[in-house]
Amino acid sequence: MMEFKCLTNIETSFRQLRMYAFVFAGICAVVTVAAVWMSYTFAERQRQKIYVLDNGRSLMVALSQDLAQNRPVEAREHVRRFHELFFTLSPDKAAIESNLNRALLMADRSALSYYKALSEKGFFNRLIAGGISQTVRIDSIRCNFDSYPYQVTTYARQRIMRESTITERSLVTTCRLINAVRSDNNPQGFMVEALNIVENKDIATYDR
Repeated sequence: MMEFKCLTNIETSFRQLRMYAFVFAGICAVVTVAAVWMSYTFAERQRQKIYVLDNGRSLMVALSQDLAQNRPVEAREHVRRFHELFFTLSPDKAAIESNLNRALLMADRSALSYYKALSEKGFFNRLIAGGISQTVRIDSIRCNFDSYPYQVTTYARQRIMRESTITERSLVTTCRLINAVRSDNNPQGFMVEALNIVENKDIATYDR
């Protein structure tokens, strides 16, 4: 009788252990599924983030419900920022190189070709020697998003400040935009191709 009772207790204990094992396995499965789901949800939210420049100085992260709807905004921001970096110059070699290096990370070799041509002509050396500053103001950016690569025309004004005079110049450029990998140096995820300066002429000169 004692042996039968002992066997019964062993069987009961075994069933309890098996039940605990099933419960533990079920909990592990629930935790695993929840972790995978949360990871996927987080990754999807991260994918839908876009980067916007705050006055060209600091990066902010802005959430977007539909990333495709924001591409035109990002495209214009990319073009605007490229022109500001490429055409804003000061009589300081380090500042010039810093701006141009950042601009060249946003464009293909067409921008580099313009830079080399200006450098070979001594443009930057004359600017530094003469204490000349150059700024650019973007008037409008026209992008055609009906076909890819996107065709872009930019209308801007340059202001060239010398010691005694200020010269206003018109600036019209064309380029193509292609999609690129986002990075710290290229937060909008575009690349300027086939940069072409269509017009760059004096409008007015006046004394300071």
